[in-house]
Amino acid sequence: MTARAVVPALVIGLVLLASPALADVPDGWAEPEAVTLMRALLVYVFAPAGLVLLITLLSLAPSLAKGERPGVGPAEDQWFGGPRDGAHQLESRSSGSTTGGASGSW
Repeated sequence: MTARAVVPALVIGLVLLASPALADVPDGWAEPEAVTLMRALLVYVFAPAGLVLLITLLSLAPSLAKGERPGVGPAEDQWFGGPRDGAHQLESRSSGSTTGGASGSW
């Protein structure tokens, strides 16, 4: 069989397997209410968007409280947990030292 024959057969088979999902509400159960457009928008659009905004605000709040800009600079300027001024601050501290790195001695 070629892919041209397998794919439509697979799609039709999957649709037929899902047909019980299209059944009516069983006897004795209450008929479900129709969902209004506003409620659907609230659940599927506004709630996720609000959650994304809340998470973004909570992740940016510490840097904004410190007065830092929330932008991203060049990759060489980023060092998490390191000095705020960058790596050049370390070079100025160790310029007169002969120890450190692979050439260090104890």
